[in-house]
Amino acid sequence: MNVLTNSARAAAVAFRSPLARYYASEASVGEKLRLNFVVPHQSIYKNVDVQQVNLAATSGDMGILANHVPTIEQLKPGVVEVLENSTTVKKWFVSGGFATINPDSSLNINAVEAFSLEDFSAEVRNFHCALLISNTTKRGFMYQSLPFSFSIAQAVKTGLAEAQRAASSGGTEEDQALAKVEVEVYEALQAALSK
Repeated sequence: MNVLTNSARAAAVAFRSPLARYYASEASVGEKLRLNFVVPHQSIYKNVDVQQVNLAATSGDMGILANHVPTIEQLKPGVVEVLENSTTVKKWFVSGGFATINPDSSLNINAVEAFSLEDFSAEVRNFHCALLISNTTKRGFMYQSLPFSFSIAQAVKTGLAEAQRAASSGGTEEDQALAKVEVEVYEALQAALSK
């Protein structure tokens, strides 16, 4: 019996896959992660070698390096941080989606929406100001005129407060569910902008 067990163990060691998994500290420094990051209307990264990707999954925040254990993760609203190399880091706010980590050290991120945090301030401020003005009649809030200096942090804070009020109001179940999604997105956005 011992001969059979020892033979099986020796065969397993001899035929071990070259795609062996390691802890992050054991991963080879020269290995790169192949990234594909897409939204419905564009490809943000297409077969680009990067050092690491950090993302917010429903199971928790993850840091992904080359040779990561294969898995599929649902993304929650939050930041996807791409470390292209030791000096270049790009951050994207995503509203949700999926990340697929493959055995060949590739990562596919399919997001519903993704916005670069670099471009976020002016675009979101202007969009949110227009949204607040258009919502004045829907929920009964009066925003007379919002100055263009209205900061992104103020816009997010105001949007979060409005969504929290709508979530706790006595509206329909559908309205409350939509408001709860708004609250989750605004909280994730607020956390992303404070980093």
